[in-house]
Amino acid sequence: MSVKLNKKTIEDIEVRGKRVLVRVDFNVPQDKSGQITDDRRIRAALPTIQYLMKHGAKTILVSHLGRPKGKPEDYEKYTLKPVAERLSELLGTTVELAPDCIGPQAEAAVYALEEGEIVLLENVRLHPEEEKNDLDFAEKLASLAQLYVNDAFGTAHRAHASTEGVTKFVPGVAGYLMQKEIEYLGGALEDPKRPFVAILGGVKVKDKIGVIESLLGKVDRLLIGGAMAYTFLKAQGKEIGNSILDADSLDFCKNVLASAGDKILLPTDVVVADRNPMEPGVDLDSVQTRTVSVDAIPAGYQGVDIGPETAKRFAEAVKGAGTVVWNGPMGIFEIDRFAVGTRAMAQALADSGAVTIVGGGDSAAAVEELGFADRMTHISTGGGASLEFLEGKELPGVVALQDK
Repeated sequence: MSVKLNKKTIEDIEVRGKRVLVRVDFNVPQDKSGQITDDRRIRAALPTIQYLMKHGAKTILVSHLGRPKGKPEDYEKYTLKPVAERLSELLGTTVELAPDCIGPQAEAAVYALEEGEIVLLENVRLHPEEEKNDLDFAEKLASLAQLYVNDAFGTAHRAHASTEGVTKFVPGVAGYLMQKEIEYLGGALEDPKRPFVAILGGVKVKDKIGVIESLLGKVDRLLIGGAMAYTFLKAQGKEIGNSILDADSLDFCKNVLASAGDKILLPTDVVVADRNPMEPGVDLDSVQTRTVSVDAIPAGYQGVDIGPETAKRFAEAVKGAGTVVWNGPMGIFEIDRFAVGTRAMAQALADSGAVTIVGGGDSAAAVEELGFADRMTHISTGGGASLEFLEGKELPGVVALQDK
């Protein structure tokens, strides 16, 4: 089960001795001291980087980190220095960090490269021109290189200077991670092993309307959990207490339920809490919870997880699947007490024997944190990009690459 990427990849070009600009996605989470807490995105880029090193390229890595606002303190807060250090450890070689991504200092670092060496440019989003896809800025970036490789699937849905603009000035191809992401996600949509089961969680229905519409015509079962399930339950006429409601999407949910029939599986029981456990200052030990039928959610209580009966039914639906795509946790997985349903789902995927694709974002973080990452077929590095891909949208960062 896969589709072939119809774009050129790094194996289709001669890289030896060439300066190759590689857009990677090193937007990794850090703690307050700047230590990287999850290096999965850095590790995911290693196959492309190692290929270029082995084949004698002069590799120039460019990435964003966070959302700088153009303040002087951003340079310290959003520096890629911790990334350069972690990448050096993973590769077993020193990766220098250039002080900027364009200009004389960047040029000096790039032109000093020998074959097989790497430099990491400083955070591209420290320049507001990046997100504006400013062509003068894109041209300056592109002028550093003779070839361009996009290996940042997580930003491929954004037409930014380093993902789309640069391809107007230097020929672009896909890296291994980009290729893998598109072949797995594309394969799930175009040629899935059946039964094909999709699991959607997360908070707002409106964020996933396009995905639901796209998947309904392709899947055999669609399982809906997480906070978004309560809007569907409300659409069925059920009382949902203080659970999160996406009121603007109620009509959409009613129409989907009317047209999809038994293809959609909703929770039958849920764990509810007597207050919002995510509110600042809430003492978690004092939060009272109970497991109730979805027909008996008490007034004043908020849904925080799927219940054990639902977890069992969902696991049963996954058990015989050929392909499973999962996007969005089943509850407030960041709090251990309310990660039970998400953990059960991860366990079900791990035990299923299906081709299992986890669609980035919170579900990827949950699978990683709960220790199931190595038992999934593929974990996407792109939350927003994987959602847009599942919707069937074209991704600007992919469209811009050279066709085969």
